Amino acid sequence: MPLSIAIDGPAGAGKSTIASALAGRLGIRCLDTGAMYRAVALYMIRMGIDPGNRESVMSEMPNVTITVRFIDDIQHTFLNGEDVTGQIRTPDVSQGASCVSSIPGVRRALVPMQRAIADDISIVMDGRDIGTVVLPDASIKLYVTADAEERARRRQKETFEKTGEEIPLEAVLADINERDLRDMTREDSPLKQAEDAVLVDTTRMTIEESVEYALQLVREAVK
Repeated sequence: MPLSIAIDGPAGAGKSTIASALAGRLGIRCLDTGAMYRAVALYMIRMGIDPGNRESVMSEMPNVTITVRFIDDIQHTFLNGEDVTGQIRTPDVSQGASCVSSIPGVRRALVPMQRAIADDISIVMDGRDIGTVVLPDASIKLYVTADAEERARRRQKETFEKTGEEIPLEAVLADINERDLRDMTREDSPLKQAEDAVLVDTTRMTIEESVEYALQLVREAVK
């Protein structure tokens, strides 16, 4: 039976970084489900559609095809055949992803794809409802979080390193808080810690420490 590791948590907590590192250490694949929602948001933005407008988004969903391919062990996300991996990490797309992910119809379209991948191969999957909805029977579940201010500092640094854009910390923190509220209060699959998930608070941990701790938890769970 394939090994499945579900990692949930708010934006900027380090869950994607931990998921990727865990997959590398364990020799398995890592699926960033958030990238799939980001691709949907990118499509809507390109079409001039408000990602928060449910009716407009759902009317366009039949025209959206999201696929995932692993190239040299790196996840590439394709939007209607176009590799958009390098275009889905901007603040606008990030906000848009939070909006479209709150639309039940969008989630219903993507969740079966995510489950199908986990059925076929051992995988680390991160997102906001992996342990609660997508993989409720995962081998182990982790809930990765950190203080909002620390997450804002990390996101600010990440954005600068990827785009060269310097965004004021206050603006990033406001964005983080707004996204947390939206993710935690959405009516369909809200962000929350699964009852059987292990809490991993990375506020005062380095990336290396976070990965080592998560790896220890996984190894203990699958002995």
